[in-house]
Amino acid sequence: MSTEAFAPDRPYRLSPSVALRPEPFGALVYDFTTRKLSFLKTRLLVDVVHALEEAPDAHAALRSAEVPDGQHGQYLDALAGLASAGTIEVRGD
Repeated sequence: MSTEAFAPDRPYRLSPSVALRPEPFGALVYDFTTRKLSFLKTRLLVDVVHALEEAPDAHAALRSAEVPDGQHGQYLDALAGLASAGTIEVRGD
């Protein structure tokens, strides 16, 4: 679990110990280190998580995944939760 606060101006990636399995509702998330199973509840959130790999920051990932402007706050909150759980982590670019 990350002790660093989520900072949307930084670059993120899916943690190396985490695997996503696509599902009709979004994705299953499995952390091989903690053996924790969780869910990404929308396909759009899955797209955002994938976009993090190439985006210079979380804001750019939201734009890349075409998240509607009015939903950016919700998705930043979701990303903060994923960072807190260790599902995503700051990239060392």
